[in-house]
Amino acid sequence: MNVHSINHLCFSVSDLDRSIRFYERVFEAKLKVKGRKLAYFDLNGLWIALNQEDIDRQNNARTYTHIAFTIAEDEYESEVRRLDELEVELFTGRPRDERDKKSIYFLDPDGHMFELHTGTLDDRLAYYKADMSHMEFYDESK
Repeated sequence: MNVHSINHLCFSVSDLDRSIRFYERVFEAKLKVKGRKLAYFDLNGLWIALNQEDIDRQNNARTYTHIAFTIAEDEYESEVRRLDELEVELFTGRPRDERDKKSIYFLDPDGHMFELHTGTLDDRLAYYKADMSHMEFYDESK
């Protein structure tokens, strides 16, 4: 398989209009099209699709499944304040070492979890290599 990049993110939503407002306000995504049960956004070149489905959402257990976006460390506090002002449901997240950088976890109206993260994969690998002797790391040159 020759995967090049993420093509789009698609979320099942219960109320299309409510979700459109969320994605416009929270992510400042640009609405490109709205149908009876779908909406497409452009988020700085990332295609986000919403499809309204009438399904039972009450019996789904919450997991750590989420989509993470990078933010700069100096934007962290202002993003926490902005999400709080928008009355977005925030989560503390897991305890983390400062070398693993900072994260903000939050939900959209249908319980899809997002993370705004100030670190990189290299930051995390360096931290794990220094402190996690039980982990096995692979040489990229092989």
